[in-house]
Amino acid sequence: MSHGPRATPEQSSPVSRPAAGGGPASTTSAETAALGGGAPSSALPRGHHPSRSAAPDVEGVATRGDVRIAWAVYGDHHDASVPTVVLVPTWSIVPSRFWKLQVGYLARHFRVVTFDGRGSGASSRPVGAAAYTDAEYAADLLAVLDATSTSAPVLVTLSCGAAWAVHHAARHPSRVSGIVAIAPSCGLDVATPGRDEVPWDRPLDTTHGWAKYNKHYWLGGGYDDFVDFFFRRMFPEPHSTKQIEDCVGWAHEITPQVLADTTAGRLGCDGAVCESIVPLTQAVTCPVLVVHGSDDRIRPLAFGERLAELTRGSLVVLDGAGHGPPARDPVKTNHLIRSFVERVAGPSGAPRVEGPEVVADASLSASSGVTARRTWTRARNRPRRVLYLSSPIGLGHAQRDVAIAAALRERRPDLQIDWLAQHPVTRVLAQHGERVHPASAWLRNESGHVEHEAGEHDLHAFQAIRRMDEILVSNFMVFSDVVESGAYDLVVGDEAWDVDYFLHENPELKRFAFAWMTDFVGWLPMPDGGAHEAALTADYNADMIEQRARFARVRDRSVFVGSLDDVVDQPFGPDLPSIRSWTADNFSFAGYVTGFDPAAAAAEAPAVRASLGVAPDERLCVVTVGGSGVGGPMLQRVLDAVPAARSLAPDLRFVVVAGPRIDPASLPAPDGATVLGYVPDLYRLSAACDVAVVQGGLTTCMELTALRKPFVYVPLRHHFEQTFHVRARLDRYEAGRHLPYEEAVDPDGLAEAIAKEAGREVTYRPVETDGAARAADLLADLV
Repeated sequence: MSHGPRATPEQSSPVSRPAAGGGPASTTSAETAALGGGAPSSALPRGHHPSRSAAPDVEGVATRGDVRIAWAVYGDHHDASVPTVVLVPTWSIVPSRFWKLQVGYLARHFRVVTFDGRGSGASSRPVGAAAYTDAEYAADLLAVLDATSTSAPVLVTLSCGAAWAVHHAARHPSRVSGIVAIAPSCGLDVATPGRDEVPWDRPLDTTHGWAKYNKHYWLGGGYDDFVDFFFRRMFPEPHSTKQIEDCVGWAHEITPQVLADTTAGRLGCDGAVCESIVPLTQAVTCPVLVVHGSDDRIRPLAFGERLAELTRGSLVVLDGAGHGPPARDPVKTNHLIRSFVERVAGPSGAPRVEGPEVVADASLSASSGVTARRTWTRARNRPRRVLYLSSPIGLGHAQRDVAIAAALRERRPDLQIDWLAQHPVTRVLAQHGERVHPASAWLRNESGHVEHEAGEHDLHAFQAIRRMDEILVSNFMVFSDVVESGAYDLVVGDEAWDVDYFLHENPELKRFAFAWMTDFVGWLPMPDGGAHEAALTADYNADMIEQRARFARVRDRSVFVGSLDDVVDQPFGPDLPSIRSWTADNFSFAGYVTGFDPAAAAAEAPAVRASLGVAPDERLCVVTVGGSGVGGPMLQRVLDAVPAARSLAPDLRFVVVAGPRIDPASLPAPDGATVLGYVPDLYRLSAACDVAVVQGGLTTCMELTALRKPFVYVPLRHHFEQTFHVRARLDRYEAGRHLPYEEAVDPDGLAEAIAKEAGREVTYRPVETDGAARAADLLADLV
């Protein structure tokens, strides 16, 4: 048992929050007293953050003297038999947010406790080295265990945290079930050549290399330089820009003086007492797993080897890894932690994802005397099965993927398709009677993150994807659990960035055919991002190119939704190939997939117009901004322009589609306009219009192009795909009127653009009508 009714009066009360999928209600004052009493907590509930992989169930503060330690509990399964994992803080240069790529996954399987170590995050920053000794951090750990009613957890540590876990395990052996020590770095009798001989607490006449690791340099203005140096050494793996960026940002949440105090306490300087953990390791009786990178440039592999030797533990060497595996190799780290916890503390509390080949036998009776029976299906008796992942950012992918799935079933009539999907894609799938895998409930919503990142008609798409890292890791771990248990012949990922990236990073996890689909290739920088953004996009492109060169076998098919001429003819970056030429060598081309028959949609148009009350002598303008909630400001701008547009063209009627994630009631309609919510099969409405105003996403623009309708498109600012990839494709089709948002904010200018476009005769290039069939042909031989 890893948690129970343990609390001490000096601990502050928790603040309880509803958990995703159900959890404890907010505690009353009486409940708070029953949970341990003490001074009320000042740690306010932060609420669910749309960019987080998990929301805390309970938050609070543990108090030791004048020091307050902020903690949070995730994944409270309300079952005392479920193991607890405590993600122990490390050096105060980073807060507990460092564990962001572990929390979501582990909280599905275990009860997880995190806390900010003193000197970091939301915890106190006491003054002086004596406040930051290993013994103080270990005492904080015990206080958090008491405050969270945690009895004997598995402690997971990084770097300095291993010393605090050893202190705790040696002095309180009944309060720990095991230790996972990742990249241990402190308190051991092991040398670090090139670092140990450089004094930390004396002024130096150089700032080269490890001389930057110096108290006087930090306090004298060199802190920024040191932080950059340190984290580049921490992450020596190529293409680690996001990890370095995160850690540099966290390092600037504290002052150089705080970092100096925490370091002096650990080293035994400035009056602090430093205690080696070597003698303490002899008192550690719990199982220990040490994980260390062979290319750790903060502390060498010898540190991990020594700690494993001293604790009689086991050692896993990550060949080629640096000092930050939880951030740089999160999938492997998460699997190692889960495996260890289940071995030493008991099974996961998450519902098991059952595969089709092993199922419980419903015919088993209680009187049979058999406690359990399972059935395994021989391979040749299993149906063909596909797991389909469709990008949840908008609705365009879902429309085409449903069409491709239908065409694939025509070629493989016995095919079973499961969808691992999120809202709003699930609305389209429900409409078409598709089966959504129950594990989809565990996915974190990507659309919510994108909406959180957006400003007024402004979405920096590249940076939004970068900052979605913890959601992508969490969702990949859901996918990993599903395919581990399910016998899928084929996985189709339509811009499933997490699956494609992490399969290339962990190719040993591939046990199925994998088809990747996309309608654009290449991250491109926005001009106002300057040299920095250009370097970042080039680095991401280089990473992808290198992955494909090394592990071509990960993708059994790469399908471009379009033709080669739809690919932008720009370089991936300096000294990198042309996007078009590389795509030609690495992709098959399906042509564009509309997901509907334009001729049939046109035939239905009169009936659709009649259902909307559009008179024969009126012209219909349809306004839509896709399936996310990003387009709200654009819809309001169009509604503001309706009176001016109707003064220029009195026969214009407007139908504004809010979509599945914008409340129609938030958009008051002027005369001549109607606001609708989610409209299934939006292409039917587009086929009935005379002109349209859209946001600039590829799907809606190409639907209008295929239907040969005039339209005005207003790309989201800083959205590289809409700015470069979509516009280049529309220019090739000679389709649509591009209008920058800066011009769309003027109601008269927007009204004039709509009126002019409404009277234009279109001469677009024809759009393919067999794209779904061609895509299905490319997939059929994989299943």
